[in-house]
Amino acid sequence: MKAVVKTETGFDHMQYTDIPEPKATGDLVKIKIAYSGICGTDLHAFKGTYASTKPPVVLGHEFSGVVTEIGPDVKNIKVGDRVTSETTFKTCGVCPMCKSKDYNLCGNRQGIGTQINGSMAEYLVSREESVHVLPDNVSLLSAALTEPLACGVHAAIEKGNVQPGDICVVFGVGAIGQMVMQVAKSQGATVIVAGLSHDAERFEIAKSAGADRCVDQQTENIKDIVMEMTNGVGADKCFECSGAVPAANKAFELVRRKGTVVQMGVFPQSHESIWTDLILHHEINYVGSRSQKPSSWVKALELLAAGTVVPEKIVTSIDPLEKWRDGFDKMIRGEGAKGVIVLDDSLQ
Repeated sequence: MKAVVKTETGFDHMQYTDIPEPKATGDLVKIKIAYSGICGTDLHAFKGTYASTKPPVVLGHEFSGVVTEIGPDVKNIKVGDRVTSETTFKTCGVCPMCKSKDYNLCGNRQGIGTQINGSMAEYLVSREESVHVLPDNVSLLSAALTEPLACGVHAAIEKGNVQPGDICVVFGVGAIGQMVMQVAKSQGATVIVAGLSHDAERFEIAKSAGADRCVDQQTENIKDIVMEMTNGVGADKCFECSGAVPAANKAFELVRRKGTVVQMGVFPQSHESIWTDLILHHEINYVGSRSQKPSSWVKALELLAAGTVVPEKIVTSIDPLEKWRDGFDKMIRGEGAKGVIVLDDSLQ
């Protein structure tokens, strides 16, 4: 089968090539891939800056498709099911995080598209526990973005506890910021999205998906806007989705006393200077939100089924597998909000 393989560490070292098809053994489910999203971590893997990627490996962990084969131990998934899957392929199963199903925090976790062959291939296998059958009314294109949606659920609902009437600020208008915005809106929040002048196209996408206000921080004063919208109190919740330290520090400045700042973005360095004085004196809840976990997927699929969020609204480019470099290049240049690789659009 055809696949995009990261063959070794370092910049690029990626090939569109033939590899053997996987087989469905044990509790594994074989999935014919319809769509595979291009994640920021895929771009970091391309650049050789994502330590979790262990070549040789097929990239891709956001996907949808149809089941073509099941292992003998599979009980609830059947051939022909339209599915998506969590990224967890294997965990230790014995640590406290595994016992509470916080698989995203298991120190021995193996993930699809990083340590295990991923979705930028005609087929992949995933363990039954991670596979989810799709609601009938959800398109395979939207379903391919269930993973970033689940990340948004984990951040906005499970870590940020967004409530009806909250005023939230989301820093970053890439795919993750867009998903956090949609999830926060689904919970009844007012959402302000913050970015830069080159995000003009992404602002329009956010507006079309429900953002209440988009702020170009290079031409507008976001503090004045937030304080005006909150009667000088500050935002209830801020979400840092851009990976920019200045955005995190601005979040501490904008959030109200006893408010919450959730960090999703990965900063350039493991040690950065942040505004600890505000965290202390305003009793700010500063929370990390890493990836997603099984409960995040359950809620994400509920939102998809209800039509409350529609991930395909953020898709701005779709390229075939053999032209994967075109898709990567567009995302690296910051064009649009979300790039997707199509492998088989005849699947329904």
